[in-house]
Amino acid sequence: MSENIFAKSRESSFMKFGLIAGNGQFPFLVVEGAKKQGASLAVVALKEETDKRIEQVAENVVWVGIGQLGKMISFFKDQGVTQAIMAGQVKHVQIFSGALPDVRMLKMLWNLPKRNTDSLIGGVADEMAKEGIELIDSTYLIQDRLAPDGVLTKRNPSDIERQNIDYGLHLAHEIARLDLGQTIVVRASACVAIEAMEGTDATILRAGELANGKLTVVKVAKPDQDMRFDVPVVGVPTVETMIKAGATCLSITAGKTLIFDRDEMLKLADANRICVVGSGCAD
Repeated sequence: MSENIFAKSRESSFMKFGLIAGNGQFPFLVVEGAKKQGASLAVVALKEETDKRIEQVAENVVWVGIGQLGKMISFFKDQGVTQAIMAGQVKHVQIFSGALPDVRMLKMLWNLPKRNTDSLIGGVADEMAKEGIELIDSTYLIQDRLAPDGVLTKRNPSDIERQNIDYGLHLAHEIARLDLGQTIVVRASACVAIEAMEGTDATILRAGELANGKLTVVKVAKPDQDMRFDVPVVGVPTVETMIKAGATCLSITAGKTLIFDRDEMLKLADANRICVVGSGCAD
């Protein structure tokens, strides 16, 4: 472990972080990472998204509606938080459908030039910054869970799979400019499916329906990936979905993709002759 990581750990132990907890496993990993580093957390749990079990693992939790931006900021300020982490998916459609935004959220939404995910969360980050609260890298406390470079499974990619990965990374660079999804499915150097709003698993299943078998899944971080939010994530469900679709290879961006339940995921991949490889960013 490098001196920089030790310094970072020591720094974390003296700080109190805010956590905006979305859905899924990600927030729980951040809580675990904070405990390992001796860092204190003030957790904002979203009524529409966060697993209620968060109260069992975190001591300082407040529940807010997804549109209650003012209440969230007030809580962090009362807790002395100057740096916050956003972990877990927050479906931005919730903001426009079921949520009742407060005055601060309404003003933020009114001034947004676009209403895609990056713009929405970027708007929240800007409002927090006005109050002296910095939204930081969502993997700050769990760097050890990021994908390393190279082959992670027992089987190496075949020549055809490597060609698929190279082609997928090339496509990823092109679609990154359009702010589309993070997953591309390739067969024989031909694009079978590109992720839009449906999510990674649905994209893989759609590719399986179109061209079952011998599929390579390329899940990427953008070349300029904002690590504060929308970080690529894979885990056991990813591999389970690949098995259903007949996919044989998974490429993920090294250093910028979170792996949940790594040992279990790679064991399942090995059992099904699926190759998993950490690749470079799209360029």
